[in-house]
Order: sequence, then structure tokens, then C-alpha cells
Amino acid sequence: MRNIVLGALLILAAAFSRLIPHPANMAPIAAMALAGGVYLDKRFALVIPMVALVLSDLIIGFHPTIPFVYGSFLLIGGVGLWLRNHKRAVPVFLATVGSSVLFFVVTNFGVWLTGGGWWYPRTLAGLGECYIAAIPFFRNTLIGDLASTAVLFGLFEAAAYFSMRRAERTAS
Repeated sequence: MRNIVLGALLILAAAFSRLIPHPANMAPIAAMALAGGVYLDKRFALVIPMVALVLSDLIIGFHPTIPFVYGSFLLIGGVGLWLRNHKRAVPVFLATVGSSVLFFVVTNFGVWLTGGGWWYPRTLAGLGECYIAAIPFFRNTLIGDLASTAVLFGLFEAAAYFSMRRAERTAS
């Protein structure tokens, strides 16, 4: 139970860090979903990060592409569930980069689909224009995902380490 509470607190803290001024698209969304999949009990792995995201969105506000943001978030959480059995540096790095790409593809498809009538024509060329226009924002997404994943995973690992050390001291 204590692990669930600690995990929920770390993910909530990450979600609410979205409220602190930061460069555009440099938010811990992928890190929250990946960490939930890796570190939380499977029953809560997708639920707690999703609740944290919704809570922060209640303050930030909702927009027409929210279903695409949440859909990509759940898919990234699924990547986190896979990552729980492959938690080493290279798989975590690749999962983070892959999550950034997944978020980019899904959410920009949502921008094209929901706002395409007046931003981009609803054609393959319009979809291509939408993705091309979004490329400059991808840099911040990738940097933010890599940094926040490193921080969040580091905090979870540190908590696990200190919890284990405490249990060893109590047992002896």
C-alpha cells in the first residue's frame, strides 16, 4: 500500500509540474505514463497516471484534441507495462523516444482531424503539412520526455533502494 501511495504522489507531482511555467511541449506526460506502467501495481498502472493527467487538465483546460492526448497516454502506459520486465538503460531510452514519437504522431493526427477544416485541408497533403508544421515542437517533447523520465525513474529507483535498505536495517 505504501508503494502505491508513494507512486501516486510522484506521478501527481509530475502531473502538477505541468502547471509550472515551462517551454512549450516540455511536459512529463510520457514519463508519467511510462513510470505508471513500470512501477505501479498493474491494477493501478494506467489509472493513477490517467487521473493525475485529468486533474492537471482540469486546471490547464481541455481542448478538442484531448481524446488523442489521452489515447496516446494510454498507449504509452502500455509501453510502460511492457517495460516493467525490460527495465534497463537502453530499453528505457528507446521506450522514451518511441513514446515521444507515438505522442507526436497520434496528437498531431488529432490536430489535423479536429482542426484540419481551417488549419490544414483534410487530405493526405494536409496531414503531411500538419506533421511538418509540428516538427519544431517535437524537439521540446523529446527533451522533456527524456529529462522527466530520467528524473521520475530515478526517484522511483531511489525510493526502492532506500526502502530496501530500511527493511534490511529493521530485519537485522
